[in-house]
Amino acid sequence: MNETKSFAAVPAPPSDLAPQPLEHATALPARFYADPAFVAVDRALIFDRGWQLVAHVCQLRNAGDHAIADFAGLPVIAVRGADDVIRVFHNVCRHRAGPLAQCDGLGAKALRCRYHGWTYTLDGTLRSAPEMASAPDFNVSDVKLPQLAVRVWQAMVFACVDESHAPAFDAFVEGIDARIGPDRKLEDYGHHHRVGYDVPCNWKVYVDNYLEGYHVPHIHPGLNRLLDYRSYVTETHQWYSHQWSPLESDETLYGGGDALYYWMWPNTMLNIVPGRMQTNKIIPKGADLCRVEFDFYYAMDESDAGKARRAADLTFSDEVQVEDLTICADVQRGLSSGSYVPGRLNPLRENAVHHFHELLRAVYRGGK
Repeated sequence: MNETKSFAAVPAPPSDLAPQPLEHATALPARFYADPAFVAVDRALIFDRGWQLVAHVCQLRNAGDHAIADFAGLPVIAVRGADDVIRVFHNVCRHRAGPLAQCDGLGAKALRCRYHGWTYTLDGTLRSAPEMASAPDFNVSDVKLPQLAVRVWQAMVFACVDESHAPAFDAFVEGIDARIGPDRKLEDYGHHHRVGYDVPCNWKVYVDNYLEGYHVPHIHPGLNRLLDYRSYVTETHQWYSHQWSPLESDETLYGGGDALYYWMWPNTMLNIVPGRMQTNKIIPKGADLCRVEFDFYYAMDESDAGKARRAADLTFSDEVQVEDLTICADVQRGLSSGSYVPGRLNPLRENAVHHFHELLRAVYRGGK
């Protein structure tokens, strides 16, 4: 069950929330990124009502394997049960809010809160509570962890706090399978590496930056050499957008092929290049802070050449991420400065930014 959350009204005048045609659209006003009141609004209206990525199934192969995640302030845990079903629960003990797990893990027989030892079965039912036998009218089996809606798609586990207000999952991913194609076996990839960065910017700043290649020639010289900017295409769909470019690199990195970049509402990114998928999760931490978590999944190849390609990918990826994180921090300072007045969007290169902003405006207009 989910408690209804209360929050202040969306702190923006109706004129800021009106739909804008792409050809004459401006960016969102600075308050959308800098006003602390949006933190609670975004949690209630966007993140609790959205499908968020938890893990890849390679992290949850066997009973008791589990992975934790942060859903905009709500700790969650995905666990494969003894019945082989993957469930996602609140990672919050029903006793006094301790954590059931503080890191990913393998083969747990039960979920045990480290605070006072209350222990739950893998299906989320309380099994034991130390020294509670004398408590009147207390039945351990009556206590259950709140459970989220779960979908497994392309070997990735998504969950939603409030499915009744979320997009239908089939509509959420409609068309992506066909574009990825049958030759990319994402379910065969193995989890290899995770990198996290704390970024001093609002989560929307990071999403904005991801959604356009307009900045690539100016911010990413190394990446710009691999991509064909003149052929760079961005398409928008109901609940996601898709960027594509031909890719040319040395065989010691990716080789040739194409680069696919998917953003999925509200905070998941899939970066797919030959032999590798990288997922990005953008986790709000405050009005001017977010955490970006990158998980790298590779085609299984333990040869020396395969290991060298993975090492080269991690080095190159870190270079690109630092470039992005630096400019996002700079943009947040500009948005918080009091100087910024919304500028015109580039209809050719910033159509996905416009798409994201229109989704935000629609949610904020609904505002309840």
